[in-house]
Amino acid sequence: MSASGRAAEAVTVIGLGPMGQQIVRTYRAAGFTVTVWNRTPGKADGLGAHRAETVADAVAAAKLIVLSLTHYDAMDEILGGADLAGKVVVNLSSDSPQRTRQGAAFVRARGGEFLAGGVMAQPHELAGPAAYIFYSGRPAVFEAQRELLRPLAAMEYLGADDGAAQVFYQAMLALFLPLLLGYEQALAIIDRSGSAIARFMPYAQRSLGSVGELYAAWAEIAEDGGPPDPAYLRMMAAGARHVVATGAEVGVDTVLAESVSSYWERAAGTPESTFQVFLG
Repeated sequence: MSASGRAAEAVTVIGLGPMGQQIVRTYRAAGFTVTVWNRTPGKADGLGAHRAETVADAVAAAKLIVLSLTHYDAMDEILGGADLAGKVVVNLSSDSPQRTRQGAAFVRARGGEFLAGGVMAQPHELAGPAAYIFYSGRPAVFEAQRELLRPLAAMEYLGADDGAAQVFYQAMLALFLPLLLGYEQALAIIDRSGSAIARFMPYAQRSLGSVGELYAAWAEIAEDGGPPDPAYLRMMAAGARHVVATGAEVGVDTVLAESVSSYWERAAGTPESTFQVFLG
């Protein structure tokens, strides 16, 4: 019996990369019976889960099948021969929205139900206060699985469109990935200039304090369709050019900075908002 006094819930997890392993640990900590399958069986060692010998055995072990894979093609390959009748496949893998919709059709054609998910957390943050997961798919299916998904993280349900979770997830990656590369470039500039990264880091952290307000202001500009102050765009374009020049002077790769600079130049030269530049 679980701590709540009822029989332990069962879940199958397929894919045991860093996120998949943490999903297993999280479910185990919540009192679930967990069955796992992975191409490399040794990744299940130490997780306290039942290791299925075959995909068919893994699918048969629970109604809820949680996938944590590199992409949706892997789901097709792994589940292509499985009987999914009566099963609910929750795919937390990353892929494009359209590929996700195709994946949903793939599961349903094999008798299963489907939910897409996008995990907004690093593996070690799962089930923590800052973690959340975007979900999309048929509302009745989400509602039926809500309590089984709750242990993983806060849930943000985006509606019936199977691709919606990946629209939001990929948009968040579009925000995060360049931000992280920009930070790496900043660290490289500091390092190559002879300064200590540790001395710079507090200033980088301080810069995040006003980002929330900035995002809100630029979202309003994007919704209105109007450009920001042309003088502001010219200032940003000039600043972007100076980043390129600084990187070149100290021998840091400037490909990212040059790309960023080109967008600001286009916005300042039109002038139009950078949002409109991305729309084309």
